[in-house]
Amino acid sequence: MSSSKLPEVSMLSLERTAELFGVLSTPVRLQIIRALCDGEKNVTHLLAQIEASQPNMSRHLQVLYQSGLLTRRRSGHQIFYCLAEAPKALVCKLVCMQLARDEQVFDIPV
Repeated sequence: MSSSKLPEVSMLSLERTAELFGVLSTPVRLQIIRALCDGEKNVTHLLAQIEASQPNMSRHLQVLYQSGLLTRRRSGHQIFYCLAEAPKALVCKLVCMQLARDEQVFDIPV
C-alpha cells in the first residue's frame, strides 16, 4: 500500500460530489444512463427500453440534464438526449461499464 497522502479537497468539492452521487442514486436514472451509453435517444426510445411513465421519465431526464450529466437537442417536436462530454459524465460511463461487467459475471439477462 502506498504511503502517499491524497490531496486535500474543499467542502464545496465534497458537496458537489455528494450531489452527483445523489443524482445517480435512483435505479431509473441509472437505466437512462445505461441506455444513453449506446448513443443519443429520444423519450420514445427510452420509454421503449425502460419501464416508466412518460411524466416520470421526463422528470428523471430533467434532473439528469440540470445536473450536467446529459445534453439535449430539439429536432422538430422531439427532444434527443445524450451523455454530456463533461468530466462528470465520465462517472456515468464508468457506471455503464461496471453494469455491463456485473451482468456478464452474474449472467443477468438484459
